[in-house]
Amino acid sequence: MRARLMALVGVMALALVGASPAGASDEPGPKGLQAPVERPETIPLPNGFQPEGIVFGYGPVLYAGSLADGAIYAANALTGEGHLLVEGEEGRIAVGLEFDPRTGRLYVAGGATGMARVYDADTGTELAEVQLAEEPTFVNDVALTEDAAYFTDSARAVLHRVALDDPTDATEVPIGGEFVFEEDAFNANGIAAVGGSLVVAHSGRGELYSVDPATGHATLVDLGGQALPNADGLVVARHGSPEDGHGSEKGGPLYVVQNRVNQVSVVDLADDLASGTVTDVLTSELFRVPTTGDLFGGSLYVVNARFGTEPGPDVDYDVVRVPVAPAATGHGCSG
Repeated sequence: MRARLMALVGVMALALVGASPAGASDEPGPKGLQAPVERPETIPLPNGFQPEGIVFGYGPVLYAGSLADGAIYAANALTGEGHLLVEGEEGRIAVGLEFDPRTGRLYVAGGATGMARVYDADTGTELAEVQLAEEPTFVNDVALTEDAAYFTDSARAVLHRVALDDPTDATEVPIGGEFVFEEDAFNANGIAAVGGSLVVAHSGRGELYSVDPATGHATLVDLGGQALPNADGLVVARHGSPEDGHGSEKGGPLYVVQNRVNQVSVVDLADDLASGTVTDVLTSELFRVPTTGDLFGGSLYVVNARFGTEPGPDVDYDVVRVPVAPAATGHGCSG
């Protein structure tokens, strides 16, 4: 049954990828080749949505979560069109998102509610609700390993581990080693699975740490004195089949979204994650406090959270596309 489901989803994803946006020409190009579809530079989100986390699912399907009420919006990156997948509810929050291509499930961090939720990414059906922590807490971002989802907590020096095969199996993993926890500061934020380790961004200190998911031991990544102020979402280029999950082999480019400085730093990580070099900084006139991102089709997509702008029902929000390396693919998100 699972194989049949994956095959069906694969066909649906290919159909979405092949779809042309309204107004695009269906006439064949030179030598009978289809003319390439020009993807939109921005993807609008509903007014008043207050987005924070985004992640790609199958094919061009992009998901965004709302800080205002926990709603989840799904959009097609090829056309810019979308719909509300999960209705918002008072008291709910959606921060970081992660998608598991092995199961078609969407994992959502619940911020100050201390909650984690799991949805069917196709139907929006809620599959699980887990109370990870009580106040003070800010469950911010999530990354997937082979057998668990790991959530950062910006208000506490812990990771929350949720078993993929049983979301009710939730435990805390204290972060130790070289990790520096600062009271009254935003601490652990973005997270990405790299090989058998986790890379965690510290927003307040502008640092990256490699963390052993089993023990919580953290090692500071040596960036040669380079700080990453306002480090938020992490996106790691992914290799291999989608059925392998969202983790990447060690090494390779890591995209660090830096919200209030309106930029994304590209970090080349060493194979052992002990060090890294900032090789590029991506900017755009369209950035309006980007918080998280994900890769699709040779472009990095980042969401504008517009922190500092008074929220309201008429405030507009969007996702911005930034071309990167043509072969870049990957997954990651952050709160």
